[in-house]
Amino acid sequence: MSDATLHATAQDPDDFAVQIADQVESFLVAVTEVAKGDEPDSAVPFLLLEVSQLLLAGGRLGAHEDIVPDERYEPDLGPEPDVDQLRENFARILEPIDVYSEVFDPYEPRRAPVPARLSDDLADIITDLRHGMAHYRAGRTTEALWWWQFSYFSNWGPTASATLRALQSILIHVRLNQPLAELDGLDTDQDTIGDETLEFEAGQVMQEEIGESLGIRRS
Repeated sequence: MSDATLHATAQDPDDFAVQIADQVESFLVAVTEVAKGDEPDSAVPFLLLEVSQLLLAGGRLGAHEDIVPDERYEPDLGPEPDVDQLRENFARILEPIDVYSEVFDPYEPRRAPVPARLSDDLADIITDLRHGMAHYRAGRTTEALWWWQFSYFSNWGPTASATLRALQSILIHVRLNQPLAELDGLDTDQDTIGDETLEFEAGQVMQEEIGESLGIRRS
């Protein structure tokens, strides 16, 4: 299925596959535009909106019965598109708030939070979604849905949820005039971090960094 026929009028707009593909494509187009950096002041709220909408598609995939691909082995798609430039662009745009702390499994007891990067998360999500879109555009609809559902559970779903929480936290601190302590040393290269260290380090989105762009003045 080519780009020209991706949204052909012959397709049923109520079809589950078409709706999921539309939501995936909308996310990919939107966040790629954000990564260009033309409107850095609105990047955080715009990403919050896009990730929230993407997770609606993920929720529908998660609630759907298991999708079984038509073929036993996944067809070869060739080299994956490079996302390093997107990753670097996101890191530059989100530099003051790129690193955050995340708990991977809230049901695993005593699991310490670990550092993560919004730029890495967004690039990983894009990679998973593009992979499924390549199948969809090639006319392998069931394969695309299987991949999106499988990778929703195994990678991009949890990653998008963590990204959403981080973006929400940024806007909460800014809009409620609750600046965090200064970022000082939090890095994804660290192996383990204790709660006290996280409390000290995993802070700061200072209001002057993004508050003015969101219309929030310092008190």
